[in-house]
Amino acid sequence: MKDPFLLPVPMKTTSAPHIPLAERMRPETLDDYVGQEHLVGEGRFLRQILAGGRLPSLLFWGPPGSGKTSMASLLARATDSNFVFFSAVLSGVKEIRDIVDRARLLRNTEQRSTILFVDEIHRFNKGQQDAFLPHVESGLLTLIGATTENPSFAINPPLLSRCQVLVLHALSPAHIKTVLQRAMESARGLGAQGLAISAEALDFLANAADGDCRRGLNFLENAALLTLERKGQGGGALAIDLHAAREAVQERTLRYDADGEEHYNLISALHKSLRDSDPDAAVYWLGRMLSAGEDPLYIARRMIRFASEDVGNADPQALQIALNCREAYHLLGSPEGELALYQAAVYLATAPKSNAVYALTYKVQADIRRTGSLPVPMHIRNAPTRLMKDLGYGQGYQYAHDNQDALVSQEHLPPELAGTIYYEPTRRGYEALVGERLRKWRQILRERTRHDKKST
Repeated sequence: MKDPFLLPVPMKTTSAPHIPLAERMRPETLDDYVGQEHLVGEGRFLRQILAGGRLPSLLFWGPPGSGKTSMASLLARATDSNFVFFSAVLSGVKEIRDIVDRARLLRNTEQRSTILFVDEIHRFNKGQQDAFLPHVESGLLTLIGATTENPSFAINPPLLSRCQVLVLHALSPAHIKTVLQRAMESARGLGAQGLAISAEALDFLANAADGDCRRGLNFLENAALLTLERKGQGGGALAIDLHAAREAVQERTLRYDADGEEHYNLISALHKSLRDSDPDAAVYWLGRMLSAGEDPLYIARRMIRFASEDVGNADPQALQIALNCREAYHLLGSPEGELALYQAAVYLATAPKSNAVYALTYKVQADIRRTGSLPVPMHIRNAPTRLMKDLGYGQGYQYAHDNQDALVSQEHLPPELAGTIYYEPTRRGYEALVGERLRKWRQILRERTRHDKKST
């Protein structure tokens, strides 16, 4: 018997290829557009520029499924422009030249402008982005770029300066419910299928979409197919229920890009929650990163850094806890090792805080840059040979253990920096004891110096 997976699949040439529900449900007018009220609401930016009849080059910055492509196509339609979809993943400079030639022909023969929509424009390298510049500057092309990455980092400054950046937000569950309900009722959507949807299923799908309208519509389409399949098997139910919705979603995934802005936003939220001694927020952001698939060892490394940067000697044990956390996860793996990450996060959040060590590094490096390679004072140089001793290396050095309290009054910094204090302990945690100890030692040495001067 032949393997059914290896048999040739008959091709249907009489029917059009299936168009996904998300594509069929793209809005046809600005009034149909759901969400981004701060841009498309009455009197807002996009409506104003359309009323003015001139569309500038734009950059849409927002998460997946926030409506960037739909908004671009609506703008093109509203301005009766030639709309060219361009994928930064699949196309390059040659395709840009072809588009420019076509745009020039349309302008000269039909007086039509061209809107070039570049999806995932952040994936273009500098040379590819620069290829747009002269044609955007001349007005031949109106550029609309879409990106999920922060344009400040992802787009070349010359191109960025010629575009208006518009921020799109992730859609709320209420927005997505509106879109899903329209899809259920519309002839372009599922209206011809004779399906209904329960309130529980609708709520579940809207929340599972996690702000991504495209994802929500894909979930709905899958749930509809499962429901119709049950009907074909004699199930009889023509309503998408919660069971079908759960089956369609399978496993919910969170918006996250390990190399994108959301990655840095989340680690920033974790770090600042730890610094502000908020264990509840710290474990939430930690959980968010783990749930989204962040490398746990990356999180552990950041907490090790935090232990020195923000806790320091206010609780020297914090660094050991952070190191142990990394070792525990490395030994146990996921999910057992994640408990060590949570434990460390709670410890660091509730530890006394000090950035004294972190702050002194800037002072030290500033002085090094200012003074250069100052020579080591002769009395604290190493003197392993007779020649070095004859040259004065180590001469006059006072051995601390030979002195009372193991304290000596001698300068260890170069003369140009003598008396400089870099480490200024806080009055928090263990560091308060360190600060008191240093003050006591300095007082002893001052009194000893005054006594020696009187004796001479």
